[in-house]
Amino acid sequence: MIEVAAAIIENDKGQILIAKRKEGKSLAGLWEFPGGKIEKGETPQACIVRELLEEMNITVTPGELFGVNEFVDKTVQIRLIAHKATYIGGQIRLVDHDEFFWAQRDELGQFVFAPADVKFVEMLRHGA
Repeated sequence: MIEVAAAIIENDKGQILIAKRKEGKSLAGLWEFPGGKIEKGETPQACIVRELLEEMNITVTPGELFGVNEFVDKTVQIRLIAHKATYIGGQIRLVDHDEFFWAQRDELGQFVFAPADVKFVEMLRHGA
């Protein structure tokens, strides 16, 4: 099973940061909460800090656990571990994504998310 960490980053306007997976990548064109694969010996929180700096050029501070979702299909098994995170600084510069968007919770349903992220979309849309 692949373990992946994701950040649920909410700004002071109540908007959540989402990113669209780059063409040529697996699940290209689908939206996700930013993060990445957890490396051996790494905590989900450390992964979030590293991945957001590498992939988006931003600094965040991970907070409380938001949720865990295990997704299995024919080719992959993913355990997605999401933590709330606070945006600290940096100008977003995309490396592994084509777009980013700060979405209101009620706008999240307008985007097509990667399957493992859908549970967190529903949680956010229903007040979590």
